[in-house]
Amino acid sequence: MDKENTIIGVDLGGTKVEATRLRGTEILQSERKLIQAQGTADQVLQDMIEVIQRVWSPDVSAIGIGVPSIVDVEQGIVYDVQNIPSWKEVPLKAILEAQFECPVAVNNDANCFALGEKHFGEAKDFDNVVGLIVGTGIAGGIIINGRLYTGRHCGAGEFGMLPYLDHHLEYYASGQYFANIHGTDGAAVAERAMRGDATALSLFKDFGYHLASAVMAILYTYDPEVIVMGGSVSKAYPFFAQSLQDRLKTFAYPKVIESLQLRISQHPNIAVLGAAMLCYEAEEE
Repeated sequence: MDKENTIIGVDLGGTKVEATRLRGTEILQSERKLIQAQGTADQVLQDMIEVIQRVWSPDVSAIGIGVPSIVDVEQGIVYDVQNIPSWKEVPLKAILEAQFECPVAVNNDANCFALGEKHFGEAKDFDNVVGLIVGTGIAGGIIINGRLYTGRHCGAGEFGMLPYLDHHLEYYASGQYFANIHGTDGAAVAERAMRGDATALSLFKDFGYHLASAVMAILYTYDPEVIVMGGSVSKAYPFFAQSLQDRLKTFAYPKVIESLQLRISQHPNIAVLGAAMLCYEAEEE
């Protein structure tokens, strides 16, 4: 597929679906729609079809879709979407290819985040990349030698499920930490930290220590050139940056830390752009 072809990227979240039409790297049109997350599988599907139709044009050559789920990439089957109970084993690729009569690629949303950063964001100059989403959970997308690595079921990069202390990493190294341990939420703690509240600043210091464990797991496993952090909790990075960096100084291989680029995502809709890039990834396989 020519990199100047017109393509559509779609990002399905727990409350909304967004679609963007691009030609090359030029964004032509974007639309979003709230979804009926507690509705039937068909209702959610119709929400997605509607937002794709809004950005559709006759010259669209392919559609890429990111979903918060493990996926059979070859068949385009979505197994279990977070926050959308009705979406179980949805043959999304087959349904949308029949609807729009063009190739459709489906993948995990964290992988789309990493692709978006590689093509449009903070990782444009790197070939070995981990895009790390730190929000209500923690998960990542992995790019090795310029190509997306997903594993068999798009399960690669689920760092939050690694055992850690008495639970798993996600319990301590995501927004869950503030609710699980302290009975509050990260946004409220960030507001207090902005006012200089000592307790809030201390909570973020501890959080940075735990998040560093996730970063070190990534470094030991993949040794990327750059880790790009996104998600709601990453917005509070200034409050936990120092404790995270201090913990990384204990990493066994100092040379790795010296060369590592740790960056914060600057584009609020990077995942939908990465979803569009699935069109090219699928063709190159």
